[in-house]
Amino acid sequence: MAHQIPEDGTLLPLMEEFYTIQGEGFNTGKAAYFIRLGGCDVGCHWCDVKESWDADLHPLTSADVIVENATKFPGKAVVVTGGEPLIYNLDYLTAKLHDRGIQTFIETSGAYPLSGSWDWICLSPKKFKAPGASIALAAHELKVIVFNKSDFDWAEKHAAMVGPECKLYLQPEWSKSKEITPLIIEYVMANPKWEISLQTHKYLNIP
Repeated sequence: MAHQIPEDGTLLPLMEEFYTIQGEGFNTGKAAYFIRLGGCDVGCHWCDVKESWDADLHPLTSADVIVENATKFPGKAVVVTGGEPLIYNLDYLTAKLHDRGIQTFIETSGAYPLSGSWDWICLSPKKFKAPGASIALAAHELKVIVFNKSDFDWAEKHAAMVGPECKLYLQPEWSKSKEITPLIIEYVMANPKWEISLQTHKYLNIP
């Protein structure tokens, strides 16, 4: 039976939650509590969490319970990811996290309208369902996954959409990193507004 998810965001399809070290992008190396929500229709063929795509596979969980779980750890930052978390209204979740003194970070493709109050927005646009302009302007970080050479043009297209203070990252897709990383190094040296993001959690063998 399909989930009936309330529009107020008080119940969310929770795939997993865990305390770890942020592995990629601007906040690499920081302790953070990850909340992975189920549900995604963006459909990246190289996605490493395809089990997140079907929201009905993951239990509807009280946002209050999720917040309580997040408060049990020393790190006071939460990363909401997916799936595509902005399928859901995240106003309630982020308000409750802020009430408890926890910073809120999101990783999103930008394919849905922005909800929630965020200390850091990582926009990672996907060709399969492009982001809206309003999220691009709100993003603190643009992280483009590079799977093939055409992704550099895709990255530049979105760099032109974000604000002037937005950090720009190119990240090799993990399965092609040996092939793609040298191209990114060359590109960043020629275009130094960009920086390299690596999936350091995979090198560290942590979730």
